[in-house]
Parts: sequence; structure tokens; C-alpha cells
Amino acid sequence: MLEARDLAKFYHGAAALKDVSFKIAPGEILGYLGPNGAGKSTTVGILVGLITPTRGAVFYGGADISRNLVEYRRHIGYVPEEPNLYPFLSGREYLELAGRLREMPERRLRETIDGLLELLGLRGARDQAIGAYSKGMRQKVLIAAALMHNPDVLIFDEPLSGLDVTAALVFRRLVAELARAGKIVLYSSHVLEVVEKICTRVLVLYRGQVVAHDTVDRLRDLMALDSLEQVFTELVIRDDPDKTAREMVSLIAAGG
Repeated sequence: MLEARDLAKFYHGAAALKDVSFKIAPGEILGYLGPNGAGKSTTVGILVGLITPTRGAVFYGGADISRNLVEYRRHIGYVPEEPNLYPFLSGREYLELAGRLREMPERRLRETIDGLLELLGLRGARDQAIGAYSKGMRQKVLIAAALMHNPDVLIFDEPLSGLDVTAALVFRRLVAELARAGKIVLYSSHVLEVVEKICTRVLVLYRGQVVAHDTVDRLRDLMALDSLEQVFTELVIRDDPDKTAREMVSLIAAGG
């Protein structure tokens, strides 16, 4: 079980996160939603041990992760929103580095890297410098690095960024398979269609606070709406998006 308990984070007195709590059991996929600035990235940073909360704590297996971050990180796989990789390393070299830092046995490391690069369509580019990779190729390397040590907890922050349609479809199926294998999954994304299809539950943040936390079906029923996108719009979008879009078109048309 991964549990966030009363998480709060303040920067210079301003709250980025206020009393956020949730639990994710093995086999569950929690969709983590919210507009820009809602506190999603702050939460993810706390969950992977990169940000210290102002108050509250994260527990894994009943233990506070702050007491042994090194051991906790052995259990997590993380795909960050930004693909910040070493551009001078090849895809294969980067994965070798990641695997050795996690103390994977050499034979298993080589077999896993070869298999993942093949399955992700990167075999032909495995010895090219990452600096020459497209954004989608870099994203695939990050996904491989997150999975290669078979972690129990997977934290995905906008994981579809840069992926083509085929790769995105494979990734959606992959997340579902990981949950069936008993992994704990947090999936933070703006792609509501994917969240609606693959997540067990969804949590919606707005200005650092939880405004909804339930199954997709339950949220739709409670608000009598057809889709998660409509639920999300109703919960967190205070302006009329259609009106805003029309005004933007009118503004640029007037300038032409």
C-alpha cells in the first residue's frame, strides 16, 4: 500500500498543496488530475522523495518513506514529465547506468535492456546519442528505465508526452497489464480520455486541494454527466472554455 497522509507544501507562505490524502493498493491505478498549478507535480515530487513536504508524510508498506529513502526508491519506477536525459549517452548506455545504480545483475541487465529496446522499437537506435533522439524516443527510454528493475510502485507524470499514436496505445495496454500484475500505479495526466479508460479511481486537485476522489463511474453518476472530461470541467474550470475560444479567434481575426 502507498499512502499519502495529509500532505501540505508551502513556498514562501503560499500553499502549493493543502492536506491531500489518498491510498493506492496493489493492482490499483489512481488517475491524478488537475489544471496547471493545481499541485500535481508537487505531489509527484513528494511521492518520489525529491520534495520534502511542509507537513504530512508518505507511507509505503506502513513505513514513513523519509526514514529510509534509499530503500524506498528501490521499489519505485518514475517517468517524469520532462525527459531530462544525458544527451551524450546512447539509449543503451543510459539504461545500463540506470540498471547498475539499481544493482541489477549484469546478465539480467543486458537481457532486460535488449528486450525493452526491441519491444519499444529502439533497437536500431540503441547506440546513437540520446541528443539525436526525438522527443518520443526519449520518452521511451524513460519508460524503459522506470520498468527495467521490476518496481512495485510506478509513478507516471504525463507519460504519453511525445509518443505517437501506436506507442501511446501500447503504453495504455502496458499500464493495465502492470496493474493486473499487482503493481501500485499513480497516473498523472491531462489526457482525460486515457485516464477515464484505464484508471481504477481518479482524484481531482484544484488550487492544491482535493475537490473529488472516487471511481470514474461514481463521479459521472454523482454529477449526471456523460464523460470524465465533463466532470473535470464542471469541477475545476471556472471560465466558459467555448466563450474563451471564440474570443481568442475574434481577437486574432481583428488583428488581420
